[in-house]
Amino acid sequence: MDINKILNADILDIIFEGRNKDYGAYELRKTYNRRLRAALLGTASVVALLFIGFLVSHLSGGNKKAAMVVQDVQLEDIKEEKKNEPPPPPPPKVEPPKVEMAKFTPPKIVKDEEVKEEEKPPEVEKLEDTKIGTVNQEGIKDEGITAPPVSDNKGVVEAPKDNEDYDKTFTKVEIESDYPGGPGAWQRYLSKNLHYPDEAVNNEIQGDVVVQFIVDKEGNVSDVEAISGPAELRDEAVRVIKKSGKWTPAIQNGRQVKSYKKQPIKFRLEAQ
Repeated sequence: MDINKILNADILDIIFEGRNKDYGAYELRKTYNRRLRAALLGTASVVALLFIGFLVSHLSGGNKKAAMVVQDVQLEDIKEEKKNEPPPPPPPKVEPPKVEMAKFTPPKIVKDEEVKEEEKPPEVEKLEDTKIGTVNQEGIKDEGITAPPVSDNKGVVEAPKDNEDYDKTFTKVEIESDYPGGPGAWQRYLSKNLHYPDEAVNNEIQGDVVVQFIVDKEGNVSDVEAISGPAELRDEAVRVIKKSGKWTPAIQNGRQVKSYKKQPIKFRLEAQ
């Protein structure tokens, strides 16, 4: 472009000098300002129309009074709080009626003239509806009559008889038989005398064996047998029980008795 034309030419003409102005970019930049003005005018027109419509609708509806809706509200009934009334007084104590009792006098063999009047036992006919007690007392007849305690000729009341057979072998006792010295002594005995069977070691067999046996009144052990546990460990468990010597006998009603004992023995392999 000539120097004289450059001074008077548009900036777009200078940029697109020697280029295809029909491609589209030239036309878009050429008409950019015109399209921008058209968009701004269109937007302003729409805003103006919306504003005018808002004013018209507001002015036309301003003279109308809005109807007020009044809705009845029903209040809930207020519940009166109950006053804390004092608790009622406890009922009067009613003493149970006294039961007629006759004093029990242990019989003694003495001469007739030595018997005092107050020590004479009551007649048998009077004792049919009378409760036996420690004092004489008047009252109503007792429906549940308790028989007088049994006594011998010396006036000594016999204690209740114990019908327990202490010669039998007990399965349940008050205090079980135990190894002398307690659990600590039992563990020391096992650590010295229990031998792990080679077959069980080679096959990596371990577990608990429960041995049942009888401890008599003197503490002797008999009828030893293994009732549970791996078969490879049972013989050793039975052997160590038989070799354990005397045990402390079981106690039943304060007496040493013959009883069954179940003793578990643990076999554990040491981790290598």
